[in-house]
Amino acid sequence: MAPPTVKLMLADVDGTLVTQDKVLTDQAIAAVHRLHDAGVLFAITSGRPPRGMAMLIEPLDLQTPIAAFNGGLLVDREMSVIEQRVLPPDLVTPVARRMESFSLDVWLYRGADWYVPKADGPHVAREAWTVKFEPKVMTDGLTGLTDGVAKLVGVSDDHDAVTAATTAVQDEFGDHVAAATSQPYYLDVTHPQANKGAVARYLAARYHLTPDDIATIGDMPNDVLMFAHSGLSIAMGQSSSEVKRAARRVTTSNEDEGFANAVNRFVLR
Repeated sequence: MAPPTVKLMLADVDGTLVTQDKVLTDQAIAAVHRLHDAGVLFAITSGRPPRGMAMLIEPLDLQTPIAAFNGGLLVDREMSVIEQRVLPPDLVTPVARRMESFSLDVWLYRGADWYVPKADGPHVAREAWTVKFEPKVMTDGLTGLTDGVAKLVGVSDDHDAVTAATTAVQDEFGDHVAAATSQPYYLDVTHPQANKGAVARYLAARYHLTPDDIATIGDMPNDVLMFAHSGLSIAMGQSSSEVKRAARRVTTSNEDEGFANAVNRFVLR
């Protein structure tokens, strides 16, 4: 059977578009420019804040809306807000407390700002290097910060605790928030319509596309949500077996040019 004729490709960023060292390779850049040349729209979605994707705009010549916070905030290439979906203010504290009950540190993203409980907490330095800006340290917990929250992140190097916390938040708050593991050490909590499936639907509506016109590529369970809204879904080679089973194709890992190989083998072949 011939592959779907792709008119738009939607890519996850970390673990997909960039290497484990958060590097955008020359081959990945060239692959995106081949998509442009073929008339295929290219879009990105990530749990990162908008400023954390600014460094991708020029090398990839991004023209489509950029979906930050897994779709919680859509911005254009000038970082102007197109649309945003924030957490219900009355749920911010209860959700954060539930994550803390599993000994997760809780980060908060609000507007252009990123807040952490302590500057030397797990993954803070690495995340600051990745997104190219520093967090603010919460001096009084969540006091005064519960309005306009685009995302909460539970952070721990106890991956089992992150998995258990994800299940607990889904079970207790799942009608009102979206909770998904974006990395083994991150639990992302956003507005219920701020998920990668909703991003795919938004782009389809914006560009008058059907799911069969769209290719999606990612590596984590939260990427499976967009796989369901695309005719061609591609899992990265390092993905779990569950993510691979949810996709129609599997490419090589992000350490082995998996994104560029997917474009060449499955999208533009």
